[in-house]
Order: sequence, then structure tokens, then C-alpha cells
Amino acid sequence: MDLGERRARHNVRAIMASVGIHSKGSFMEDTVLASAFRAELIFVLDLMEEAGRRAVKYFESGVDVSAKEDGSPVTRADKEIEHMIRESIEKQYPDDGILGEEEIEKKAFLKYQSDDDKPRLMRRWIVDPIDGTYNFARGIPIFSTLIALEEGDEIVAGAVYNPVFKDMYWAEKGKGAYKNGERIFCSEIDRLDQALFNFGGANRILHEGYWEGFTELMGKTCRQRGFGDYLGFAFVFEGKAEAMLEVGVKPWDLAPMKIIIEEAGGVFADLSGGKSVYQGGCIVSNKALASEFKDILLKKR
Repeated sequence: MDLGERRARHNVRAIMASVGIHSKGSFMEDTVLASAFRAELIFVLDLMEEAGRRAVKYFESGVDVSAKEDGSPVTRADKEIEHMIRESIEKQYPDDGILGEEEIEKKAFLKYQSDDDKPRLMRRWIVDPIDGTYNFARGIPIFSTLIALEEGDEIVAGAVYNPVFKDMYWAEKGKGAYKNGERIFCSEIDRLDQALFNFGGANRILHEGYWEGFTELMGKTCRQRGFGDYLGFAFVFEGKAEAMLEVGVKPWDLAPMKIIIEEAGGVFADLSGGKSVYQGGCIVSNKALASEFKDILLKKR
């Protein structure tokens, strides 16, 4: 192991410890260091640590909440954390674009490969500084920071971090999905009457016109839980639930969820028949039940 690799491994280990991850052996370090996005993953883990530190400070002291033009809540913590993340990205990856919840979009610069003069895929970071602001502001510890990397039109890496529980989820295209350094997989349950079905805001499901299909799924599944925010997705990532429905949301709410569910062996489906994070909603599920969940939800609309 050369000096550069030793330093990189030490950096990964230190950053993991700072966010509360103490893996056994070097498996997690090996996973990060073998990544095609090694530098980006180390960068994101470091960003998550700082975002989490700031979020916990405000969470413990309390914050005032104001409403944005669309009626959604926002706090000083949301704005400060996103600003910090943006500054860090702009310093480390100045040519990359940034799409976030609280500030205007920064467009990516078109660059060319030095070897063949072909344009490289444009990259964009998609950021939600605090997913679950309503919970955060009311002292409910179900919130997280979300960061994803988009290359061309594909999400290639993403991470989710709850700094209260110190739970870190991440995935990279082709490398699997992880929670706190351990590989995670969706369940293999293949019957709706044995499935746990999660969902976000029921009022949004009603407003967006999915109520009939939603209530049919409620009747056909074994258990239903309105966890919402990152937690409903996380239980599907880990094989503790079979599906999560979320509607009336933005790309920054969904971008890391897409890569993590796919790398955990599940399916991400938007509600327009595709797999885009830009359609305002999704249903994620294990592979065995993906078609049934989607077909029932959409056929009634």
C-alpha cells in the first residue's frame, strides 16, 4: 500500500468515525476506495458530517419556521446548510452544476475530454439540506440531508444521512447500496398480502389523484405505515418494507433514493410510466412486487 492510498484510507476512516460509522475491518474503506467515484464519495461523506453537525445544533436549540411561496416550511438551518454545501461543491468541482431546494440552480459547464476532444457528460449535484423540515422544526428526529450526483441524465451516486440516529445510506452505480458500511438489500417477499406498504403525505396522494389506487393497495397489503420522508424509503432499502409511495415532491427529494433503491435490488418508478426523478413522485419497491404496486396505483387514475 503506497503513501497516497494509506492517506486516503485514513481520511475515509476518520470521516466515517465522524459521522458515527465504526465498521469492522476494512470492508467499507475498501468499498469507497475501489469506487469509480472515490474522490466524490469521500467528499460527500465529509460534507454530510458538517451538514449533520450544523443540523443537530439547530435541532437541539430549536428554530423558527417560515413559509415559502409554495407553502412548504423553511428554516435558517435549511438555508445555512445548503449554502455551505454549495460553496463546498463549487470549490471542489467548479464545473459541475448544482440543483438545490433553497437557492437558484447553477448550470454546469460543458467540458471536453483532453484525449479525444469529445464533450464529457455534464455533471450536476442535487441537494436537499434538510429533508423533513416539518419534523425537524417540531423536534421529531426523522429528517436527513440528501445529496446525489447526476452525470448526463443518470443518477450515478447518492447519499442520505440522519445525524441524530447517525445512519448513513449511500450507493454508487454498479457497486451496491450500503447502510453504515454494511451492504443492504430489498426484501424478496412476493405477495401483497404479506407486504408492508409505506407512504408519504396522504393529503398529497388525494390531491394528486391517486386515492383510488392508493386505497386499493391499502386493502391488499398486510400492513401500512405513513412514515414519510427518508425513513419510508430507508425501510424499503433495508428489506424491512416492500414499497414506498411519495407524490407532490421535487427532484432533490428523490434523486438519492433512486440510486440507492436500484443498487439495493429494487425498482424506482415515476408515476408517468418512466424512471425519472423529475416527474413529481414515485413508487419504489422490491423487484418481486414492483409491477403489482405500480399497476394497481396507476390503473385507477
